[in-house]
Amino acid sequence: MKLLIVSGISGSGKTTFMRALEDIGYFCVDHFPLILLQRFSELSKLADNKIEKCALVIDIREKEFFDLGRNILKRIKDKFGAELIFLESSDDALIKRFSETRRLHPLYGAPNIKDALKEERELVDWIKDISDRVIDTSQLTTHELRRFVLKTYSNWDEQRMKINLMSFGYSYGIPLEADIVLDVRFLPNPFFVEGLRDKTGLSNEVAEYIMSDDVFNKYFLLLLDFLVYLIPLYEKEGKSYLTICFGCTGGKHRSVFIVTKLAEHFSMMGYNVNSVHRDIEK
Repeated sequence: MKLLIVSGISGSGKTTFMRALEDIGYFCVDHFPLILLQRFSELSKLADNKIEKCALVIDIREKEFFDLGRNILKRIKDKFGAELIFLESSDDALIKRFSETRRLHPLYGAPNIKDALKEERELVDWIKDISDRVIDTSQLTTHELRRFVLKTYSNWDEQRMKINLMSFGYSYGIPLEADIVLDVRFLPNPFFVEGLRDKTGLSNEVAEYIMSDDVFNKYFLLLLDFLVYLIPLYEKEGKSYLTICFGCTGGKHRSVFIVTKLAEHFSMMGYNVNSVHRDIEK
């Protein structure tokens, strides 16, 4: 089992770091009691080798166990080959982040944030000293830190954003999970064609009817160009999935066909594509 132990200064990005690890398959535990590390070998045996990658956060919230935990942490590093990662950041950056999020520092007894950070640095300095990697996040956005984690701890070349394509009917409302919504009600409507009303966009007859229209052919080429340009930009920002929704009146014909057609193209491009036809049975 690959084991990462993440520590660092409050506000330096541990939550972002862990969420990115979780997205690439790590079993993550935040606020892991340092004292339980001595039982970690027993816990890992109970998992019966089902957990291949694990990440734990240990920080100032465990300060009561620091005296006992120093030797425990060193033993776990040696025994499991664990990588200890320490996230650092400048006081100016941290104070700004605390101000923006309006969160309290874990050391409530300190009179202000600057004093709290000074006290925290003194308390966790021993963890930083034995860390395998110290990362300064002062100049990193959450997206940049996420990209760093993906590049460092996963096969970045194969890490493709998941694309969720959904068809829906405007009669039943716009999907709440949508990142992008596109209206295809301008396309010819098979509902008004004898023999096609009771079929869906999954049928060859409906597909042929829609594709026979010049408007569709021009639109689909422009749509492909637009999405092929746009999707890598979302990937660059570190987005793990993108939900694109296409709506027609009832969600049974035109939107279903468009989603099916696009899913074929994006699958051929190597994306992990999931198609959902929300209202096809309504």
